[in-house]
Amino acid sequence: MALYNRIDGRVLKEKMLATPEKRVTISFYKYHHLADPVAFRDQLYSDFEALGVFGRIYIASEGINAQVSIPAHQFEIFRDHLYAIDWMNGLRLNVAVEDNGKSFFKLKILVRKKIVADGLDDSTFDVTNTGTHVDAEAFHKLADDPNTIIIDMRNHYESEVGHFKGAILPNVDTFREELQVAEDLMRDQKDKNLLMYCTGGIRCEKASAWMKHIGFKNVFQLNGGIIKYAQEIKDKGIESKFIGKNFVFDERLGERITEDIIAVCHQCGKPCDDHTNCINDGCHLLFIQCNDCKKEFNNCCSPECKDIVALPEEVQKELRRGITKERQVFKKGRKKTV
Repeated sequence: MALYNRIDGRVLKEKMLATPEKRVTISFYKYHHLADPVAFRDQLYSDFEALGVFGRIYIASEGINAQVSIPAHQFEIFRDHLYAIDWMNGLRLNVAVEDNGKSFFKLKILVRKKIVADGLDDSTFDVTNTGTHVDAEAFHKLADDPNTIIIDMRNHYESEVGHFKGAILPNVDTFREELQVAEDLMRDQKDKNLLMYCTGGIRCEKASAWMKHIGFKNVFQLNGGIIKYAQEIKDKGIESKFIGKNFVFDERLGERITEDIIAVCHQCGKPCDDHTNCINDGCHLLFIQCNDCKKEFNNCCSPECKDIVALPEEVQKELRRGITKERQVFKKGRKKTV
């Protein structure tokens, strides 16, 4: 049995978009020492594929970080299977707020050095000594305290479309940069309440432990991140202090929390908070694009990319031959339009 997908992703994506099957999108993580991450990965792939699970999962010697989509009728079986693994028993599952069932179209489980790239040497501090976890109501109380500083522990393209009111929004591309910015900003304010948040909580687990290690006394983190927060305020009828969209790392690229649109189209400047990826396979820039510009530029980020996607596929392949790119994102604050 192949322990990885062998079918063209474009075929799988078209199949996923066409199916009426109801699916549930969830995310979860757990820091735990794994003696053999590769063996654990292979067993997990075999089990999850049999349940029809799609998604992206990172396995490392330090634990697991997962964003997955599960057939609705298999959800309880999936949860029971997960909880049967002793160190994941009772694990919090963050259920998507705005879910059309089209978040993932294949299963990918990768073994990495870390489940989140943070640039930290874990041997130098206690990664389990995390900040105090707070729910939505406690978060609001702290946020209203003038002695509190709120820091968004996500990248600029995430906070650009949605964030908590009054939060510091570092203009960075990676979590590694985020940690350094947070440390520098708070260097002379170690007696303040440091209130941190991220998408689902995992980045704050490591960030809060690091900030405590370097001397911050009152460190708090939003339990379950924005995803759990959105569910809590909905269930309790609490007014949201988060405005806009919560960026997510799957095909949806965002879950709407409030109707506020706080970003603009990167091409024309109109109010818009819909992220997309340039359809030029040699580009795939992540940027914000309104419907009018989507039509004008044929889902591309520029006239150059629009011209390229109009070429025969063979020519496009030749143009991008040998080109390897990391994730490309439109820089926050950039005003130039195409």
